[in-house]
Amino acid sequence: MGRHLTVFIIALAAVFAACAEEKEMAKSLTVKSAFENGGKIPAKYTCDGEDISPPLYIEGLREDVKSLVIICEDPDAPMGVFTHWIAWNVEPTSEIPENVPKTKFVDEPKMVQGRNDFGKVGYNGPCPPSGEHRYYFRIYAIDTLLQGDYSRQELLRAIEGHILQYGEIYGLYSRSR
Repeated sequence: MGRHLTVFIIALAAVFAACAEEKEMAKSLTVKSAFENGGKIPAKYTCDGEDISPPLYIEGLREDVKSLVIICEDPDAPMGVFTHWIAWNVEPTSEIPENVPKTKFVDEPKMVQGRNDFGKVGYNGPCPPSGEHRYYFRIYAIDTLLQGDYSRQELLRAIEGHILQYGEIYGLYSRSR
């Protein structure tokens, strides 16, 4: 019995090691912006300012990436996760410039944008009703181009099994009254 248990434990350890290695490989992008990770998001990128998308700088992108996906969300919203921006079929690039046009199809860099939880296409920035909230900007590097129109949940389902790399940055914002 002891021998079988030892073999089982070794096999289980190998599975955990493989999962950890796969997760580490997938989370291999570095994402930077106009704010430090965990720092305050400048008002310019919020409803209290110009409400334009911040620049996103992506480091470590593999050559076999076919497209990027952007999801910006607030997990601290009163009604649950609030989506501020979704985009897919973003051409692989090391920089998403600030002030991406709020149109479904964008030419530079090429991308398709969906509706956020404000009911608008493109980016709408932090606008918390009270307190300080966290805003995550997640970049997924995938091995395909997507067909269709997506909500945040549909987009997450569509990229399952296609993620080659992943990275994120988050910022904080609270409104002064």
